[in-house]
Parts: sequence; C-alpha cells; structure tokens
Amino acid sequence: MTDFATVGAAYAAHSRSARGRLRHDLVARRVLTELPDRPVRVLDAGCGDGEMLIRLAAAGHRVTGFDPPAEMLDTAARRIASRPGFAGRVRLVNADIGSFSCDGERFDAVCCHGVLMYLEDPAEAVGRLAGMVGPGGLLSLLTKNGAAVGVREAFRGEYETARELIESGTATSIGNLGLPTRGDDVAALDELASSHGLTPLAWQGVRIFHDHPEDWGPTPAEYAAALETEWAASSRDPYRQLGRMVHTLARREVAGSPT
Repeated sequence: MTDFATVGAAYAAHSRSARGRLRHDLVARRVLTELPDRPVRVLDAGCGDGEMLIRLAAAGHRVTGFDPPAEMLDTAARRIASRPGFAGRVRLVNADIGSFSCDGERFDAVCCHGVLMYLEDPAEAVGRLAGMVGPGGLLSLLTKNGAAVGVREAFRGEYETARELIESGTATSIGNLGLPTRGDDVAALDELASSHGLTPLAWQGVRIFHDHPEDWGPTPAEYAAALETEWAASSRDPYRQLGRMVHTLARREVAGSPT
C-alpha cells in the first residue's frame, strides 16, 4: 500500500481544488441521503485529513476515522479541534484496514473512499469492512473506475498515453497524486458486497465532465451549476460510465425485514 505520509500535502491541495471539492460534495450528498436523519455511528476507513469525516460529523453523526499516516491524522485532529461542538463526537485511530479493530462494534455506515485503488486486490479489504456494517447499515466505497481509464488522458490531449491505456485494457494509470492507481469494476464490487450479505444499491459515476482540467477555477455560480450537472449525470447511463471514479453502495438488511 502507498505511504501517504509522503503525499499528504499534495492530497490536501487536491482536496482544496475545485476538482477535489466536486468529488467530496457529490459523495457526501449521496452518503448523507442514505443515512437516517438521526445521529448514527459511522466509520471512515482511510479518513485522510478528515474531509469526509468532518462533513459527517457536521451533519450530527458520531464518527470514527482511521488512517495509517500519523501526519494525516494530525492534520485531521487540528481541523476537528477548530470546529466547535465536535468534541466527543469524533474519534481518530492510527491504523489501516488490516489492523483496525472495532472490538465487535458494528456501524450504521462504513465509508471507504479513495483507498481501494491503492490496493492490489480489494477483496480482503471489502470483506473486513463489510463485516463491520450493522443491521440496516450502509457500506460506501469510492474508487477509481477501471472502465474509464484513458478518458482523462484523451481529454487532456495525451493521445499516445490514452491509446496505450485503451488498447491494453489496463485498469491502472497515474492518479491525481502522481502515483499509479488501479481501477475497479462496478459489477465486481457489487458482487463482493453481495457475497458478504449486503444488498447493492444504485451506483454513481463521480466527476464525469470535470475530471481532466487541472487548472479549473470556476466562480461560485459556475461551480454550483457544474455540481448540479454532475449530480444529474452521476446516476444515469451512459454518463456515469465515464466517471473518473465509481461510488458503489450496499446495505445490510435487518433480519426479518421485507426485501
């Protein structure tokens, strides 16, 4: 797995960019739509500098976040400390997916966003995370879209690279942090969730039209219009199939409830 301690500054810069914010806004909107209106227990696996964790806590949820790099957790802790009212509602743990222990606790939602693409195989990680989802709970996975590798490069005019990626059928290319990242297949992720007793929900394509421009600096009005356009396309074919990332969700049914 990638050592994110070496790329923390680059990740923070990307998250602050319009492209990074677009990803967080789209994913947070969907996750919060799927969660109850009341406060619930959420696990943020690979919480990074706390962007999604802060959004979930701001909505009133009790959030546990974990990540291996201490530097990233320190950044998250500073951001959380600056937010009044977060005390007692957020817990940070220095761990990775393999070492994190919930001591039998089950969560109403388990989020793992932007992590699977750095693993050689997502199966073990998804299995561990699915096991932490309680009855009625949600599993939210955001990862690179293996079916759209080469699209970004083509839109940027990097035609030779795009052609090589497309013709080879590879699911691996260079990501925003300048590191190789592996893409996943939606059907395979849904099948993994199903194999662990969860029912897949409708998936989203994330950053369909605004993935390739590195220097995108929209006005607030332009950003709002772009966000709503991306949201409309994110759940519709054929648009969602071209998203740089895929957001799959699955729910564990409550025993005895109708399916």
